[in-house]
Amino acid sequence: MRYSAFSVLKNALSGHKGWKPVWREPEPKAEYDVIIVGGGGHGLSTAYYLAKEFGLTNVAVIEKGYLGSGNIGRNTTIIRSNYMLPGNERFYELSMKLWEGLEQDFNYNAMVSQRGVINLYHSDGQRDAYARRGNAMRLEGVDAELLDRKALEKLCPYLDFDNGRFPIQGGLLQKRGGTARHDAVAWGYARGADMRGVDIIQNCEVTGFVIEAGVVKGVETSKGTIRAKKVGVAAAGNTTRVMDKAGLRLPIESHVLQAFVTEGLKPIINTVITFGVGHFYISQSDKGGLVFGGDLDGYNSYAQRGNLAMVEHVCEAGMAMVPMIGRARVLRSWGGIMDMSMDGSPIIDKTPVDGLYLNCGWCYGGFKATPASGMCFAHLIARDAPHPVATELRLDRFETGRVIDETGRGAQPNLH
Repeated sequence: MRYSAFSVLKNALSGHKGWKPVWREPEPKAEYDVIIVGGGGHGLSTAYYLAKEFGLTNVAVIEKGYLGSGNIGRNTTIIRSNYMLPGNERFYELSMKLWEGLEQDFNYNAMVSQRGVINLYHSDGQRDAYARRGNAMRLEGVDAELLDRKALEKLCPYLDFDNGRFPIQGGLLQKRGGTARHDAVAWGYARGADMRGVDIIQNCEVTGFVIEAGVVKGVETSKGTIRAKKVGVAAAGNTTRVMDKAGLRLPIESHVLQAFVTEGLKPIINTVITFGVGHFYISQSDKGGLVFGGDLDGYNSYAQRGNLAMVEHVCEAGMAMVPMIGRARVLRSWGGIMDMSMDGSPIIDKTPVDGLYLNCGWCYGGFKATPASGMCFAHLIARDAPHPVATELRLDRFETGRVIDETGRGAQPNLH
């Protein structure tokens, strides 16, 4: 069924009895051409592009829990491409372009809102750093605008410009950045993949890999052995646990990152804003809640929950930037498991096991990368060659010294 104004009207007249399930609940086949381990945003987008762009439809997505139960439903919904280094900038700009046409592409309302992203600066040195980043972005054809205090006051009058410790001097604006509805992104990709024949198998845990003479032949699961010619792993914060089963140790660590949402409020914050002297970012959802987050909790963990000390830390940063949010009540919080790479940049590459492919190391950038991650991972699996914008996202870059150190924020807690 294709969603449209006509289909809404037709089903309204029939008492909404004609709607079909968004995706099937199939039992796993004995063998597939490709198995994707991980039913989050990156796994589902990979399956979608494998089917749509490369014609591979004998594909299964295997998810330990329910679809979208990981980081795709546990983030602050921000999309942007305001990176500086070529290894990241071209990749995230591809993602931004895919975001801009995503809803029309997979015929699903993901609530993509290009409301703009602003990074605040508080000193001359920080202004110069953002000017360099903005110039690097524009050299790659990406929009960037450096705002002075007067322009920023007009756009965001509610900020604490004269804060005693952190006065705001201006900000770097990417107008094409914004937000998207995170769970709807997962549902849209799942529906699009399912329509093209992909099997989405939920509540199916991978317990091991079938590896013969150094070549992957499938996976062992809680629903039995499923064979495949190729296997791609996109398990985010659980990547290390999954890849341990294949005998591989990776240059990533898992850390908890919390996010929060307040009660619904009238529209007050019209962009995404990030603090310049602390790790804090905030936007307002279409339902009115303020959605915000900050630093990692600072210890290794596979738990989808954080600690109260970080709640206080994040709220303090928010109060320093936007004092008025102190009157809002926080309704809920959640934790995502971040797969932190040592240079703060992702990995999309083959592994030493023939036929086994890896997608991990997303740090803080996993959600915004969802479309490009799926496209590039699908390209790698289908053609056994990296996508042109992902050639630097290699697994061996830590061994060769070709790191992509965008901000110096890798897995080390002292850098956050």
